[in-house]
Amino acid sequence: MSLKLRDLIRQVRACKTAAEERAVIAKESAMIRTAIREEREEYRHRNVAKLLFMHMLGYPTHFGQLECMKLVASPHFPEKRIGYLGMMLLLSERADVLMLATNSLKNDLNSDNKFVAGLALCAVGNLATADMSRDLAPEVDKHLSSGRPYLRKKACLAMARCLTRCPDMAEDFVDRVVSLLNDRSHGVLVAVVQLMTRVLVVDMEELDEDGHVKDRGDDDDPDGIVRKAFLRLVPSLVKLLRNLLSMGYSPDHDVGGISDPFLQVQILTLLRLLGAGDRRASE
Repeated sequence: MSLKLRDLIRQVRACKTAAEERAVIAKESAMIRTAIREEREEYRHRNVAKLLFMHMLGYPTHFGQLECMKLVASPHFPEKRIGYLGMMLLLSERADVLMLATNSLKNDLNSDNKFVAGLALCAVGNLATADMSRDLAPEVDKHLSSGRPYLRKKACLAMARCLTRCPDMAEDFVDRVVSLLNDRSHGVLVAVVQLMTRVLVVDMEELDEDGHVKDRGDDDDPDGIVRKAFLRLVPSLVKLLRNLLSMGYSPDHDVGGISDPFLQVQILTLLRLLGAGDRRASE
C-alpha cells in the first residue's frame, strides 16, 4: 500500500543523501504506477497530491497526467480541486491529453458553484490552447458579466489567455471589456486593465511597420479596431488614476500609505501603450 502524503514528505526529509531520496521516490512512484494500473479510485486524489510533491522536487511525473483528467471529471469538489491543481502543474499546453479536458472545463464553467467555476477559469487562464480558447470563449464571456467579483476577475484573466491565443476574437469582446472598466471592485479593475494591456499588445503585434494591420485575408480596419476603442477610454483611465491618487486612507487597498499601487502601475502601463505614437492620447 502506498504512503500518505505526509508520510512521504517525512521520509524524504529524513534522507541524508540524494541517493536515499531517489530510492524513496522511485519506490513510491512504482506504488503509484501500480495503483493507476489497478484503477484504485479511492487513492487517486492522494496519488496526484504525491505526484505534485515529486514534481516540486524535480522528478518525472508524466505518468500521472490522465489521473488528473479523471479527478477533474469527478463530481466531488475536493477531488476536483486536486485534479485542477495537478492539471495546471503537471501538464503544459503542448500535452496531447489536454484536449480531453475540454468537455469537463465546459461543464464546470457552467456550474452553479462559484468555486468550481473559478477552478475552471484558472485552468483556462493557464493552459488554454487556440482550439480550447475558441471552444470555451463563450462560457468565459458569460462570467465577465457575472454578479460575483470573484468570478469576474478570474474571467478577465482567462479571457486574456483566450485572446492571446486567438487574436482574431479580440474585436468581439471589446465592448464587454470597456463596460468592465466601471467595476467597483479593485480586484476586477486590476484584472480588466491587465486584459486590456494583453489585448493591446497582441493587437500591436498584428500591425506592420507602417501601422497597418497585416493581411489576414479579410477587410480589417487599417487603424486597428481594438486600439481605436481603447483610445476613447484614455480620459476614463486618467480619471481613475487621479481618483486613486487623491483617495484617502483605505484599509482594503492601502499599501505603505499608497492607495492600491498595483492598480496604479497597471493603469500607467496601459497608458504608456496607448500613448505610444499618439500625441493626442499622450496629452
